[in-house]
Amino acid sequence: MSGRVESRLAELGLVLPTPALAVANYLPFVVSGSLVFVSGQLPLVDGKITVSGRLGAEVSLEDGQSAARQCAINLLAQARAAAGGDLDRVRQVVRLGGFVASTPDFTDQPKVVNSASDLMVAVLGDAGRHSRAAVGVASLPLNAAVEIEAIFELV
Repeated sequence: MSGRVESRLAELGLVLPTPALAVANYLPFVVSGSLVFVSGQLPLVDGKITVSGRLGAEVSLEDGQSAARQCAINLLAQARAAAGGDLDRVRQVVRLGGFVASTPDFTDQPKVVNSASDLMVAVLGDAGRHSRAAVGVASLPLNAAVEIEAIFELV
């Protein structure tokens, strides 16, 4: 589809990938009423993790931010699938939950997840503003540096 949001993606030079399939006994997203709950997305490109390891150790803040941005791109791909291919149906990004693999002394998890938040606003405007959590964790699946989940509201 070529709506307002798709035009904005093109302006930003972003191409959303085919949404990743679930790799275990869960769904990539669940629609309940007008809400879409998107399972945690990793920084995957072509099925490969783009940034692995822990912030505060082998992963720089900038690489962590890049990973969070890729997670946001993958979240939008899932949201588009949930919305029947039409991201103009997104009324609001309700919440992002960001998980950052990090050392115990790393405290810049919000700075990492900010790049996902910034992307949502860049793509969706005011509808991209959301509540959020940014949490440090010991490790993530596939040694990913970042994982982000989301809740979207559709019209």
